[in-house]
Amino acid sequence: MNSHYEEIDIDIINLDFDNPRIAKFIEQYGKDSITSEAISLALGGGTNDKNVTSYSSLKESIRSNAGIIHPIIVNKNENNEYIVIEGNTRVQIYKEFLLKKVPGNWSKIRSIVYDNLDEKDIHAIRLQSHLVGPRDWDPYSKAKYLNYLSNYRKLPMNQIVSFCGGKSNEVKKLIAAYTDMEESYRSSLDDDSEFDQRDFSKFVELQNTSVKEAIFIHKYTITDFSKWVMNGNIDTAMNVRKIPAVLKNKEAKEVFLKSNISNALKKIAVSETEEYSLTNVPYDALALELTKRIEKIELMETDRLKNDPRFGDKKNALLETYSWLGWIIDEIEGA
Repeated sequence: MNSHYEEIDIDIINLDFDNPRIAKFIEQYGKDSITSEAISLALGGGTNDKNVTSYSSLKESIRSNAGIIHPIIVNKNENNEYIVIEGNTRVQIYKEFLLKKVPGNWSKIRSIVYDNLDEKDIHAIRLQSHLVGPRDWDPYSKAKYLNYLSNYRKLPMNQIVSFCGGKSNEVKKLIAAYTDMEESYRSSLDDDSEFDQRDFSKFVELQNTSVKEAIFIHKYTITDFSKWVMNGNIDTAMNVRKIPAVLKNKEAKEVFLKSNISNALKKIAVSETEEYSLTNVPYDALALELTKRIEKIELMETDRLKNDPRFGDKKNALLETYSWLGWIIDEIEGA
């Protein structure tokens, strides 16, 4: 993909109305409602304080620096039209500054120009800019775009992964989390303005097999999980992994449903201390002992864990340990 630097007249640049997040906004409110702030909020996925602050900071930075630092990226198509690939908000800010006669030169904008890119290359640039680039999208926005590529553009998973790097299972996890949040969380809100994308991390943790399995085993649904999130019963994303332990402990479950999971975990800590004397044992010693025990597990035992509902608690305990170990190993290895 060849490109060149150019300072383009702002009046001949078109916003990317095919961008799925902008397209959804236009579908709801119409093109007449397009402003730089609306574009920014549409791209950010919601109207929470973090998005508003980021937009205000960007606008003030552009004004005080008399322009943008990083060039926008545009595609010059076969009709000689300049379409924004990356930088819609900045283009709209320039247009508004020009219209409102804000002091400064807003008639041209720094741009990296590509000629006649196909859709595949446009997706690749957008993903590289925002999934692994310097202007990182928040996790919810990443997942939203990945979901668009997978479920609407029907791109093969190996192609999506090749665009943004990482692992296939991580991309699938983000897409599944986005789907759960949209279908259960957003639909449970009285007003869409209450949607808070910062809760997305809790839906990412929900994708751990042991968590979803525990929710279903105890006769709850993803909609119930969403309401726990909205009502504050699930107070931190990391505590989502503790849902299996909380739901199987009667006292902890009652506290969780009335208060939050952090308070429920205190009940579990008390009951476990009373039942076992393991709280002062170093975790490395526990890990070595667990390894020894697992090495001795026979095939018959694994069959029971897999197929016998009576072994559900043991299975969930192993899955919970696996989930936490996966997280800490990723942290240690810098994944």
